[in-house]
Amino acid sequence: ADDNQTAVTIHVVQGERKQAAQNKSLGRFDLTDIPPAPRGMPQVEVAFDLDANGILNVSAKDKATNKEQSIVIKASSGLSDEEIDQMVKDAETHSADDKKFEELINVRNTADGLIHATKKTLEEAGDKASDEEKDTINNAIADLEEALKGDDKAGIETKTKDLTDASASLAQKLYAEQQAQAGAAEADTNSGDQGAGDEAVDAEFEEVKEENK
Repeated sequence: ADDNQTAVTIHVVQGERKQAAQNKSLGRFDLTDIPPAPRGMPQVEVAFDLDANGILNVSAKDKATNKEQSIVIKASSGLSDEEIDQMVKDAETHSADDKKFEELINVRNTADGLIHATKKTLEEAGDKASDEEKDTINNAIADLEEALKGDDKAGIETKTKDLTDASASLAQKLYAEQQAQAGAAEADTNSGDQGAGDEAVDAEFEEVKEENK
């Protein structure tokens, strides 16, 4: 996912393997005209509806606009019983490989998310980050991006930790600054409330004298 991404592709597959390419492709469609937004903000709801005749309806809806797109997959598009049995056996045979693949994907997603978040932090920090901090962090980002070009899980994890360590001091500094600003704002509010409580309030009154009966 990227910032300001305005479309997403839904790829429907059938099978037991972790990688889409190792399953049977049933169809794909695009959900377009998604309002531009920062990465991670758009929410797309995907629904699967299989009727009694074996017809599968897959729909995707952007929750912000309710814009929807769908695809209908007929029963004949699926797998035969023999093909299903074979795919189950293949999944069992390659279960260890599929587990490694899943772990690698999770590590890659974590690294990619960290790169995105760190770049955004640097951009928002501006002059608050020293040149030394910027150089250290940018070098760590470049190293992690290079590691992501390969499939070395351990190497990606190492470079991910390096980037986390490299950006820790800046993150702590920005957090401390935010806390200090919040504390100052709270002190000003309390001071204003106390001052308001000390002000004298003029009141008008009228003396009522009782007449002797």
